[in-house]
Amino acid sequence: MMMEEITAAFPAIEILRNEPLAHYTHTLTGGPADYLAFPTNIQETKSLLAYANQEKLPVTVIGNASNLIVRDGGIRGLVMILTKMNTITADGNTVTAEAGAAMIKTTQVAQAHALSGVEFAAGIPGSVGGAVFMNAGAYGGEISEVVTAAEVLTPEGEIRTLNAEELDFGYRHSSVQDYHDIILTATFSLKPGDGQAIQAQMDDLNARRAAKQPLDLPSCGSVFKRPTGHYTGQLIQEAGLQGKQLGGAQVSTKHAGFIVNIDHATATDYLNLIHHIQEVIWQEDQVHLETEVRIIGEESTSK
Repeated sequence: MMMEEITAAFPAIEILRNEPLAHYTHTLTGGPADYLAFPTNIQETKSLLAYANQEKLPVTVIGNASNLIVRDGGIRGLVMILTKMNTITADGNTVTAEAGAAMIKTTQVAQAHALSGVEFAAGIPGSVGGAVFMNAGAYGGEISEVVTAAEVLTPEGEIRTLNAEELDFGYRHSSVQDYHDIILTATFSLKPGDGQAIQAQMDDLNARRAAKQPLDLPSCGSVFKRPTGHYTGQLIQEAGLQGKQLGGAQVSTKHAGFIVNIDHATATDYLNLIHHIQEVIWQEDQVHLETEVRIIGEESTSK
């Protein structure tokens, strides 16, 4: 398919060819997308999916690319980044946000309307869609506790509304991962609260996050899920891996559960370091560290 064809079909949508995804990921790594589109509303997303299905193009959707590693070979087919779909509205005790809205901004809208329940997410850097996709959590809270419904686009192009039960939330899991739906909107059910108290709690959590996490360096956030009965960072520290560097990727000296890009790292550097950590922790503790970060795309073919 020629670039002229897809841009002619969607003249109002920004579409880029062979665009390096390193420009968008929080690790500053990742190979090119064949076609990278930025839909601004649900209808554009639906139309792009229908076109891709017709042309037999694989489709990948990413949000704010904060808890994501794109391999150095990039992604074939059509990639959609939904961050231009970012409307957030409050009505009574509910807040509804489009998938591309920043989770941080969503908590700010809730606070502005004196709605409590989503303070735990005040510092989560992902999009609403990404947060629902992986049931993001922090400081004792999880998205599953506040999301009552999500509007999704199925791979076949049907728009459906899933309730909390249908979303089948688990630890860093939702049914969206299993069925490859595209999240369009999410509705949060919150409780009336005191705006100042809500802000104070958000400020406290953000201060704690800044004190413990390497927010000043590119990273993909928390790399591993917490294994039952253990703390990931502690396991990595006790194995002597804090500060370990492969290529330009390093186990953060501030928080061992994070891998930071300190010297022009590639996605391959990240993945090599992840595999090394997994091997060492298995040998030392017989604990399998499962990745929380989403890893997608193709290996690089260059030597």
